[in-house]
Amino acid sequence: MLENKKEFKLISKKNPKSLLPNALTIFGVCLGLSSIKFALDANYAIAIIAIGFAAILDTLDGRVARLIKGTSKVGKELDSLTDVISFGVAPGFIMYFWTLNEIGKFGWMLVLIYAVCCALRLARFNLTVIEESEPWKINFFEGVPSPAAAGLVLLPLILNLSGLIQLENYTILTSAAILTTSILMVSKVPTYSFKRILIPRHLAIFLLLGLGIYVSLLIFYTFETLFFTGVIYVLLIPISFFHYRHKNKKQLITSTTEEEDEDVL
Repeated sequence: MLENKKEFKLISKKNPKSLLPNALTIFGVCLGLSSIKFALDANYAIAIIAIGFAAILDTLDGRVARLIKGTSKVGKELDSLTDVISFGVAPGFIMYFWTLNEIGKFGWMLVLIYAVCCALRLARFNLTVIEESEPWKINFFEGVPSPAAAGLVLLPLILNLSGLIQLENYTILTSAAILTTSILMVSKVPTYSFKRILIPRHLAIFLLLGLGIYVSLLIFYTFETLFFTGVIYVLLIPISFFHYRHKNKKQLITSTTEEEDEDVL
């Protein structure tokens, strides 16, 4: 009887390679939850840095899984649950402890709206299937992805910590950021995914140089760099929208032409 019982396996015996990416995902959960603890202690700078490292791990776990051929269904579901905690729940709590608690129940409602929109966005992402005839769509997301959304929600706090501009009251700015980001997450506005960036070999040295400069700026001007990164991402949203429309229109024209050629034949 005991031999017939199904066992819960986090790591499949047939695929032990999934241990590393799943461990990275679990570490991301710990960072997300720890950021809430840091916010409770009013240590908002460390809370943002914890979310930033969680976003880096979220980028790495999937790539590592594909690289070592350690993908699994458990890993996919675990990744989505982690994203809800690290990029849906944690940023909302941070902003609530920082300023949204000043507007009472309305502030908490904004946190709930953001968390729900993040969960809905991730559920839709898991069901998204890209057709083989449209491989270019892998370079676009439907709506703002949850790690980027977390950065946009935290942008008012990052602005405050950067010292670039000091406002007397950040509550209105924070409320607008959460509402706008929530709508963008569940919308169908195409945004760049940066999953497949093809860099010519002769330009690789400049890419590495740029990464080195960016990391240096993050070390010495952490919140100023994060703020301008967020602003650049916001500016890229309308660019990605028109780029997607152009490529989609081009695809439709190509498909129509091919259908007409088949009818003629």
